[in-house]
Amino acid sequence: MGRNLALNACEKGITVAVYDRDPSLVRALADQAGREIPLIPASSLEEFLQALTRPRKILFMIRAGDPVDQLLDEVTPHLTPGDIVIDGGNSYYQDTARRSETLKARGIRFIGAGISGGEEGARFGPSIMPGGDEAAWPLAAPVLQALAAVSAQGTPCCSWVGSGGAGHFVKMIHNAIEYAEMQAIAEAYHLMKDLLGLDHGAMHETLSRWNEGPLKSYLMEITASILVHPDRDGSPLLEKILDQAGQKGTGKWSVLEGLDRNVPLPSVNAAVSARQLSSLRDERCRAAEIFPSIPGESLRGGLTEARRRDLLQDLEQALLGSRIITYTRGFEIIDVAARQEGWGTNLGELALLWTRGCIIRTPLLEEIARACRATPPPTDLLLSPALADPLRRAASGWRRLVAAGIEAEIPLPVLAGGLTFFDGYKSRSLPANLIQAMRDYFGAHLYQRRDDESGAYHHTDWTGSGGAVSSSLYNA
Repeated sequence: MGRNLALNACEKGITVAVYDRDPSLVRALADQAGREIPLIPASSLEEFLQALTRPRKILFMIRAGDPVDQLLDEVTPHLTPGDIVIDGGNSYYQDTARRSETLKARGIRFIGAGISGGEEGARFGPSIMPGGDEAAWPLAAPVLQALAAVSAQGTPCCSWVGSGGAGHFVKMIHNAIEYAEMQAIAEAYHLMKDLLGLDHGAMHETLSRWNEGPLKSYLMEITASILVHPDRDGSPLLEKILDQAGQKGTGKWSVLEGLDRNVPLPSVNAAVSARQLSSLRDERCRAAEIFPSIPGESLRGGLTEARRRDLLQDLEQALLGSRIITYTRGFEIIDVAARQEGWGTNLGELALLWTRGCIIRTPLLEEIARACRATPPPTDLLLSPALADPLRRAASGWRRLVAAGIEAEIPLPVLAGGLTFFDGYKSRSLPANLIQAMRDYFGAHLYQRRDDESGAYHHTDWTGSGGAVSSSLYNA
């Protein structure tokens, strides 16, 4: 991505110096740029820094964690007050906040910028989510906004997200949404292949058609392409790929944030667990011998053509309902974190940043942006008519689809998990009263009564031999 960002900047008329520890990569980039593009190859870090005009603007794209701190330790002694350092990788947001404060004490301005779009986005216009030291933004904005994609409204898909670690926090949640969306589409593929019996061409046509309607998204578009990409022998390459999905950590970080901030992220939790389960391939293969599933032929043999069409329509609704849950929960945790941390994040602007250039782009984000800009803003995006109405319409088909998948023994962690959250979210009464009674029974953790409007806490001596005070030593 660093190479393509450099070429992107050069084509925008920005003079760029480049450096990498591997000189061959620098030479290859210089050769690719050619003589007409203003790119300065540097053979050393010192030469790289000397090539930049002050205040320097340094963007680095390296692996998150210790390598970032090591690079900053190496670079900082050569910098002067007012220089700007931009971390464009997937750093953990708390590390970004720490680095920003450390460098600010030395007069160095630090930006943690989430950058989404992959290699193609980096080359032709990504979505950029900068945060950190706001004093750096007026100087960095012309460069970063020139690199970014342009929204349908004609604005750059790059605007200030907030102070501290805000930029990398929202990129983390962007990636979490990406996890859930990818898993939901994978579940749809599983259903179409094993339950509905569609071949790759039919699946491609189905996803291509969906991509012209409410389900339009970058991930839907590339999945349609993947389905018909041939291997060397002409057969679908997809079926030759091992069914083990990797992950780099942003999904896990997001799950932990949801737990710490008391914001349910059902689709993300399920997607991360699904990737973990996929990695247990040996265990899965052994379990398949002991607990055989319904053969695919038996599943498909009982379906009439009309039933197959109905289930395909239900699957479309299930994907839409799941997407609404995934995105609104993502924006909810960003809102909660921004309020708790004092970042000042504008959710409406953030939604527009994601409408072009990034991996999770979809027209649904424009509806979210409009909902965020409503006066007064909704207390919860899921209650906004623009989102609640399509969710209400999708619910019955979503429910039928999940029931069919469960009956067919097809795992649907995101599609089923999102529906379960939705059912719980709209329930006036949940069985948590029994949980609280059990907690009070064995741990004297107290409970509140429905018929006591004071909100006072009560304890019951359930066995006749208990005490009258709560326990602070046992929590469950």
